[in-house]
Amino acid sequence: MEFKKQKSIFHQIADTLCQRILDGEWPECERFPSIREVAGEMGVNPNTVMRSYDSLQNLEIIFNRRGVGYFVADNAKEKILDMQRREFLEEELPAIAAKIKMLGLDPKTLFD
Repeated sequence: MEFKKQKSIFHQIADTLCQRILDGEWPECERFPSIREVAGEMGVNPNTVMRSYDSLQNLEIIFNRRGVGYFVADNAKEKILDMQRREFLEEELPAIAAKIKMLGLDPKTLFD
């Protein structure tokens, strides 16, 4: 995986895992890959992946069954979509709106 400097690696890994959940790679209530599996696949330290898993667990997107492994939460897709919508509206859309204004574009004609 190729990482960008604007965001921490563990956040980028969490974002990638969320996208894979949305894409149906890991259905809700199904087993999630182990930390070592993901670390090997992405070529990163398992501690970095552990931080990603901790973050996803805190967001209630995945959960841990002690001795069994991690699983995708029941409503993980909806939580991910809500999180992405909020991020878009709070972070990305204002920057897009500012760029549209700066370029003198008419917002009404952008989606025609």
